[in-house]
Amino acid sequence: MKLCFATNNPNKLAEIQDLLGNQYELVGLKDIGCEEELAEDQDTLEGNSLQKAQYVYDQYGVNCFADDTGLEIPSLGGEPGVYSARYAGEQRSNDDNMVLVMERLEGKNNRNAQFRTVITLIIDGKQQQFQGVVKGEIITKRAGSEGFGYDPIFCPDGHSKTFAEMSRSDKNKRSHRGHAIRQLIDYLKSN
Repeated sequence: MKLCFATNNPNKLAEIQDLLGNQYELVGLKDIGCEEELAEDQDTLEGNSLQKAQYVYDQYGVNCFADDTGLEIPSLGGEPGVYSARYAGEQRSNDDNMVLVMERLEGKNNRNAQFRTVITLIIDGKQQQFQGVVKGEIITKRAGSEGFGYDPIFCPDGHSKTFAEMSRSDKNKRSHRGHAIRQLIDYLKSN
């Protein structure tokens, strides 16, 4: 089955393809001729995920799925949440975002956090959503060079390594996106 993942992020595409295996042909937005930036102007991860998937399905007529992920930090009132990619501004700089999180957590004892991913799948017009959550904490200085986003400052519960210190396959076993994708795969297999 051919599925479009509504992203141009090569890191995300590679992570998801690893999880899907060769049962599915995964293509990105560029592969279907979608060059425009997809809107993410909803106020929830669920809303952004649905908005992107619905746009791709309506405009390009392909079965697809889209995700939205947020880092949620209780001691920061749930921030950065739905604004994780542009937390420090519209330039969407991973470095700037991590610096801002670290600055806002300075002096706080509670560094608990969670990553949450919501995926919306649309096949033949039918919508289904899946959610994956991984709890952990924000460490005090960056560690690791793998992954992307906030991976160098997030250490999942029960582990001594950040996501950025893990191989892609190890991260996929534990990550929020991995949990949501496995639900999506189970759904695809059972339907």
